[in-house]
Amino acid sequence: MFNHISHEQEPDFDSSIQESLKQLSAQLGSPLDETSVMQIYQNTSDLLSHLSPSPLTFARVAGTLLVYQVQNTESEEIKWFNTQVKQCLNEEEVEELIESIYRTDAL
Repeated sequence: MFNHISHEQEPDFDSSIQESLKQLSAQLGSPLDETSVMQIYQNTSDLLSHLSPSPLTFARVAGTLLVYQVQNTESEEIKWFNTQVKQCLNEEEVEELIESIYRTDAL
């Protein structure tokens, strides 16, 4: 099933996100090919299909998936993240989830 998140106000949204993913992967030292970038984009679209995220939130989720792939993150952690995103009821919860992942302070 192909879920596409539409961003009418940003007609070049798809290509700009994909180009940013390619550039970021190169900066991280693991350049990705077009197929890998498209897979990350599609995974992001699927994860957020139950919401209407802003371009920034979409980009942040895609960036998180990119970092997971480049860093060879354990599949269990990736599954956990995917499940958490799918359970978010709104965009704010997605943003809070991403913030919590990158928070370095001790609890």
